Amino acid sequence: MPKAIYNRKTVEAEFYKSFFSAVTYWSNDIEKVVQDAYNIACQYGLAAMDALHVATALSVGAEEFMTIEKKRKPMFRVSSIKVISIFDY
Repeated sequence: MPKAIYNRKTVEAEFYKSFFSAVTYWSNDIEKVVQDAYNIACQYGLAAMDALHVATALSVGAEEFMTIEKKRKPMFRVSSIKVISIFDY
């Protein structure tokens, strides 16, 4: 959201505000998420931020992970959660 705000993309920023206000599960064990993210990054070749996102989703029991990444990216190697690209829609 900060990047959208900085670039004055009002519609995008409003979308993010609306989306995040609807979140019902938040990950609380940050140390475990970071350790899991490290392991995921090492196992599947993910960038740090992508690994943190996947680890966070797993920590709250998510069954699916939506991304703007295309299917050729390392995130789609992760087998412990169903990764879905918005480009599939």
